[in-house]
Amino acid sequence: MIAIVTDSASMLPDDLRRRYDVSVVPLTITLDGTEFAEGHGPSNAEFYDRLAAGATVSTSAPSPGAFAERYHDCAQRGATAMLSIHTGSNYSATVAAATLAAALIDIDVHIVDTGVASFPVSLCVWAAAASLAEGATSNGAATAARTTAAAAGSLFVVGAPDVARRGGRFGAVDGELTPTTVLELAGGTIREHRQTPSLHDAIELMVDQTRELARRTTIRVGVGHAMRRDAAQHLLDRLTGTPGIHGITPYEVGPSVGAHTGPGTLGVVYAPA
Repeated sequence: MIAIVTDSASMLPDDLRRRYDVSVVPLTITLDGTEFAEGHGPSNAEFYDRLAAGATVSTSAPSPGAFAERYHDCAQRGATAMLSIHTGSNYSATVAAATLAAALIDIDVHIVDTGVASFPVSLCVWAAAASLAEGATSNGAATAARTTAAAAGSLFVVGAPDVARRGGRFGAVDGELTPTTVLELAGGTIREHRQTPSLHDAIELMVDQTRELARRTTIRVGVGHAMRRDAAQHLLDRLTGTPGIHGITPYEVGPSVGAHTGPGTLGVVYAPA
């Protein structure tokens, strides 16, 4: 059995985690000087309230020891090899920690440095797991993950531009950043896609662009949000049933990504299936 491991910054939703029995190693979040493992601290609502109020937040990669413990657990459950798929080394020290841990155990661990962050990593996990389910080798599944990473993209808005600017990930966005500026993630760079007059128009733009992409190629899609559940459900409903969308899943943006994007984020993430 080949086990799949990822990190919590992938924003992997529970339905995909359960479907493919993926092990998730949490990042450490430090909020106003207090550390907690992602998913084991304040609720997302409390986290974003405090972030908007000016709380200091930092994130750090899991330790090599945390990875070694998780790899050992997978081996105890019958894994004969592992595929460890992670946030890119250009964003985080996660890959370095996983690599150190892999040297401490006797089972083969194939580390995949995706070069991407947030839900695009989940799309890589999804592609690799689907490949394994179809009989692929570990190398074949790793190739599926890397291919997905290279082709993944996203359209999204941020609800609190001042907080997002403070998070440090929007340096390439030169124009005015508003709650209805549709941003695009492509090739690892965030840039302005289009200014829209309202959130409704922003959502319609995301729907139209995603449907156009689905007309050209079969895609997998994630619809994510940070404290915008109703708007995310509306976006999900608008895309559900679209021909060419091979699978679609909602997810919530947690602290390890939300620390950089702020509350009110809403968007769609996609990659060829």
